[in-house]
Amino acid sequence: MDRLAGRVAFVTGAARGIGLAIAKAFLAEGAVVGLADRNREVVERAAAPLGSSAVPIVLDITRSGEVKAAMEGFVERAGRLDILVNNAGITDDAPIQFMTERQWDAVLAVNLYGSFYVTRAALRYLLKSPAGRVISLASIVGEYGEPEQANYAASKGALLAFTRSLAKEIASRNVTVNAISPGLITTPLTDMIPRPVREAIAAVTPLGRPGGAEEVAALATFLASDEAGFITGQVIRVNGGLLMG
Repeated sequence: MDRLAGRVAFVTGAARGIGLAIAKAFLAEGAVVGLADRNREVVERAAAPLGSSAVPIVLDITRSGEVKAAMEGFVERAGRLDILVNNAGITDDAPIQFMTERQWDAVLAVNLYGSFYVTRAALRYLLKSPAGRVISLASIVGEYGEPEQANYAASKGALLAFTRSLAKEIASRNVTVNAISPGLITTPLTDMIPRPVREAIAAVTPLGRPGGAEEVAALATFLASDEAGFITGQVIRVNGGLLMG
């Protein structure tokens, strides 16, 4: 279990759900991991049982200056950066005719602008890595849309375009850039979806169930490893067959 031995990773939204599962998987494979989240109490509590290789980082990714300072501080402590995981994301749903500018701006600020700020801050270090990785968590909603989630769908769809463009831009520097597009995954975020809705989604998913955060983390670990060195610019779905083709 040492596919990431000697590597250093930075994971946003790492205090719970998919982000925490990815951080744990990276740690199990030998990486040093910065767990970034804007809630100090939650991220410190999440990192505490994971050992000295888990570094809690209090960070609001919507503030570009704060992102730059946090990234510099983490790399100074860890010595390098090899892997970035853009996982932080929020929802704030409403029918489009009732969606406020605040709702629109808040979702894009975290899901899209935040990913841009963090990626930009990380690149100066990733470009020095012999095997740099950028992995972004998109969503099935960003591929096919969903009623009352225009802001969320727009943010995740844009993240897919961002992934493809960046992959082409930095491929010559041996940094791969990929996105993971989950379907219904059991997390604190999806627990906010009414139970009948979750059950209905699971019922039309060919595998007949929601996915687990650990299943997404397993793919992220593969993409972060040397085994995935020839994979870039891809959107890889983890959705139980809900969206194919």
